[in-house]
Amino acid sequence: MQVQPDNPIIVQGDGKVILETKHRRYAGARDFLARFAELEASPAHLHTYRISPLSLWNAASAGMGTAEILDGLRSFSKFDIPGDVVQTIEETIERFGLVKLLPHPTAPRRYIVVHCETAYVAKLISHEPSAQELMKSEGRKGPWVIEAGHRGIFKQRLLQAGWPVEDLAGFLPGAALEVKLRNETRTTEDPFKVRHYQWLSVHRWYQGGQAAGGHGVVVLPCGAGKTIVAMAAMSVINTHTLILATNQAAVNQWERELLERTWLTKDQVGTYTGERKEIKPVTIATYQILTWRRSKDVDFEHLHIFRDHDWGLLIYDEVHLLPAPVFGATAELQGRRRLGLTATLVREDGREGDVFSLVGPKRFDMPWQDLEREGFIAEARCWEVRVPFRNGEELRYERASENEKFRMAALNPAKLRVVRDLIKRHADDNVLVIGTYLEQLHIIARELRAPLITGQTPQGRREELFGKFRTGEIKLLVVSKVANFSIDLPDANVAIQVSGSFGSRQEEAQRLGRILRPKEAGADWYTVITGDTKEQDFAHKRQLFLTEQGYRYSIDDRMA
Repeated sequence: MQVQPDNPIIVQGDGKVILETKHRRYAGARDFLARFAELEASPAHLHTYRISPLSLWNAASAGMGTAEILDGLRSFSKFDIPGDVVQTIEETIERFGLVKLLPHPTAPRRYIVVHCETAYVAKLISHEPSAQELMKSEGRKGPWVIEAGHRGIFKQRLLQAGWPVEDLAGFLPGAALEVKLRNETRTTEDPFKVRHYQWLSVHRWYQGGQAAGGHGVVVLPCGAGKTIVAMAAMSVINTHTLILATNQAAVNQWERELLERTWLTKDQVGTYTGERKEIKPVTIATYQILTWRRSKDVDFEHLHIFRDHDWGLLIYDEVHLLPAPVFGATAELQGRRRLGLTATLVREDGREGDVFSLVGPKRFDMPWQDLEREGFIAEARCWEVRVPFRNGEELRYERASENEKFRMAALNPAKLRVVRDLIKRHADDNVLVIGTYLEQLHIIARELRAPLITGQTPQGRREELFGKFRTGEIKLLVVSKVANFSIDLPDANVAIQVSGSFGSRQEEAQRLGRILRPKEAGADWYTVITGDTKEQDFAHKRQLFLTEQGYRYSIDDRMA
């Protein structure tokens, strides 16, 4: 056995990887592991990663091979890699691409060829019950084919059976539309530059070109310009585009950015929401409108916009929030190019595999700390402020049911004094107080005499308050979950989280993203929790994703 005690990781026989956080090579090992493994636990000194089939297949789709993974593990590991782990990595990586979808030579719009690398793989696939009913044989020596409309469900079923399909069947071009970025000409008064990593992400997404390129997910932190990535992709594809966003505010932001950053006109950009229902060459819709129906007994009334127009590109903003009914519509539209955008591929419903098979694999991911070092996102300091119960609340907590305990801890009235102290500390900063429970936020807003934005706040009022915050007229806002996504507040540099959605890692990442726009002074992120409670346990889970990105939480209990 080769022993290298100065290395930072240990690879266990069950496929888990232990990483020393205090090691001098920690950052390099962390960035390497993040490419093909998932962070599972992050106590102070040792982090645990898990190598999963999906994480390996995402790595394979991005061009990472078995040799690169094993050579890297050996260079960081204290001991030899267990033989079972080596075999698992080899067999899992090798499965990607053993089954391919290719264009049909004579009827590409009706059929797609299922190409298997070997006769043995073809035999296994043809006997897979979930895929068998979709496959047809074109004569004794002809290839296996599926109907073009079954493209998405076939990939979905095979992935669930352990066969990741490489989709090379190509895409319909869609109706032509010239999309030019304003930085492509010198006549504009407001030029901007697409950053190097943004063009690189588009290049990775479009690998394969007109033949097969153009499906998959780009992962970048909030504030790193995912909207610019989308517009750069549109300028490469030049086709009618449907953009799906999380809420009305996000739709308005997309519309504003498209008109400011491209040469598209108001006649070419429309919105399909509860307020307006326009179908234009570039249409921005909300997930909510697409999944709305009068009752559970009727069909979704607006999903037809997927089928009723000659789209060449579908863009899914915050793809980790893609609702299940839209997955179904995506399965029907596998002939269109698809771009998913997100800060984290973590889905709380465990449907990361559906994103992989129906939108596409992860094509690009850049460590947050790399972007921070280059000055593209703000340097963030993260604090966990632990507050005790007061006035006998601890005894009431101990007597409460398990279902009540988290809510009691989240709504701890003692948090208010901590929030006041933090706001005094940051009197000259632009501060967001973010929470989940509306009764708590109403109390905080009233006590601080600060404006409050919730889901019940009219859209016009929201835009007014956000506008005043951007200009500096307002320096403190209290916001609910409506501010989790797609809110452009570039000057916000302090966020105080007073309650969250249980152990949601995606929410932690999105909320931190509200303050990551580049700024010289950096940013401060506080999450205020009740110590020694279920809330502290869930806070640890919420922090997993950010810990993987290199952030460290300092524990602050001095104000308790």
